[in-house]
Amino acid sequence: MITIAREHPVQDSLALLHQRHTADMHSETPPESIHMLPADALAAPGIAFFVMRKDGAAIGMGAYKRIDAGHAEIKSMHVLAEHRGGGLSRRMLDHLVAEARAEGFGRLSLETGVQPGFAAARALYARAGFAECGPFEGYRDDPNSLFMTRAI
Repeated sequence: MITIAREHPVQDSLALLHQRHTADMHSETPPESIHMLPADALAAPGIAFFVMRKDGAAIGMGAYKRIDAGHAEIKSMHVLAEHRGGGLSRRMLDHLVAEARAEGFGRLSLETGVQPGFAAARALYARAGFAECGPFEGYRDDPNSLFMTRAI
């Protein structure tokens, strides 16, 4: 059974998720272009963090960060590689959109990489209605980053 629930980002059962996410972010992206948040930073006020579990085991995570009253940013979305290909990333994305909408946000934006390893993520976001946009809230133009947004 697959569940998605709001949880604290710092817990032993999430270590593998955070390790894999960090490794993926560093595999193709120069350090100065990595914008992921470490686990402890995901516990900050204004961030909603969710864990996807399969039969109790953590297999995915996702978060959104408040930018202002109407706008939030998707952060640290990741599904373990061995669980990809069955629609779980879309399920997490849909959950984040629904939760952000329920919290009163009218727009979600994100930053992702341009490298080949991010192609599936870019395609997922495009299929979900996200469109390319310019840098937002604290970001700058970066040849290694792609910015996307959508009204929710």
